[in-house]
Amino acid sequence: MNPVKNSQAIRRSLLVLGVLAVLILVVFGIRRLTRDVVFVRTAKLTTGDIVSSVSTNGKVEPVELFQAHAAEPSQVQEVYVHAGETVPAGTLLLKLQTADAVSKVETARSSVAAANAAEHDVQQGGSQEERIALQGDLGRAQLQADQAQKDLSALQQLQTKGAASSSEIAAARERLLTAQSSLASLQQRNTNRYGSTDRQKVQAQVAESRASMTAASAALANSNVRTPLSGTVFSMPVRRFDFIGAGEELVQVANLSHMQIRSYFDEPEIGKLHVGDAVSITWDAKPGRIWHGHIVRTPTTVITYLTRNVGECLIEVDDAVGDLLPNTNVTTKVTTQQISNVRVVPREALRTLGSQNFVFVLKAGSLHKTPVQVGALNLQLAQITGGLSSGDVVALNAPSSIDLTDGLQVQEAR
Repeated sequence: MNPVKNSQAIRRSLLVLGVLAVLILVVFGIRRLTRDVVFVRTAKLTTGDIVSSVSTNGKVEPVELFQAHAAEPSQVQEVYVHAGETVPAGTLLLKLQTADAVSKVETARSSVAAANAAEHDVQQGGSQEERIALQGDLGRAQLQADQAQKDLSALQQLQTKGAASSSEIAAARERLLTAQSSLASLQQRNTNRYGSTDRQKVQAQVAESRASMTAASAALANSNVRTPLSGTVFSMPVRRFDFIGAGEELVQVANLSHMQIRSYFDEPEIGKLHVGDAVSITWDAKPGRIWHGHIVRTPTTVITYLTRNVGECLIEVDDAVGDLLPNTNVTTKVTTQQISNVRVVPREALRTLGSQNFVFVLKAGSLHKTPVQVGALNLQLAQITGGLSSGDVVALNAPSSIDLTDGLQVQEAR
């Protein structure tokens, strides 16, 4: 092969390779100069407070409540108060028709008197008339027995003289035995006329009549409905001359400055609740108004409420002044954790891979994956206990769909 031609071929190959290398460098340079800049939102490591809370629904109810219901069908005779009125303890609220109640009291009183009389007769061995008659019978039986004894003795003396036969003696002895038997029977009746069964029966009658008397007296007393506590009449569903059935509500009175709320927390949140936890309360009917309270009883079991498995929590309202009405539906927000003056970053800056927590720290225009130690968390903030220094800037996310990676060149979004 010609050495000259071989040398020219080598020079052409080297020239082609050089041109290709230049083209590649130009392409990469152009791409580097013209590629899109990645902008990221950032935040600084700062000092702040972390507050964790859980929210749910609840229903307001009075702590001190008086409810009156009709014990039996009746008619409202008088109404002395109106809904919204504040009344002291002992105030007469309304009066029901009492004619039937009075009649039942008198009937019960008569039954008690009869039962007491029967018990007294049993204790005394019978009524006075029966005891007088029995004493008369005892006296006659005693006389007959004494006379029979005398007759027998006389005949026995005559027999010794041959003036009385054996048959006469036998007949006299028979009459004596009969008289003595009648006397013994009357004496037994006088001393032990009633047995234990008779006494138990009459005692049961006394107890039953007294119970009826108590019930009738209570029904008569309930005809005059009085409040045992001071408060506000917040429910008065009846009016004068209304006919009411047994069990129907008559009136409700409560201290509206002492209220509580039954709230229902989903099962996974129950373990976060503790007695004394602070609670904020809102009611849609009064936007912007916030009441405050605290937990007085945590759930003791899980129940089914509509379609949820929940625990019932009792919350006492600390600043009710009569403006939080009974039976209203409210929202309760329980503060389960509060940590002050700790180092925090936005929660969206925190990333997790397996068991490792890390953030991307922005330094000199590029991201650096930095492991961190995390303390308390809520939906907005994460407590950083180690891994970052004061003033560190961390990346939150990129406005585009670009994934953040270690070493990525970025600029802060303004």
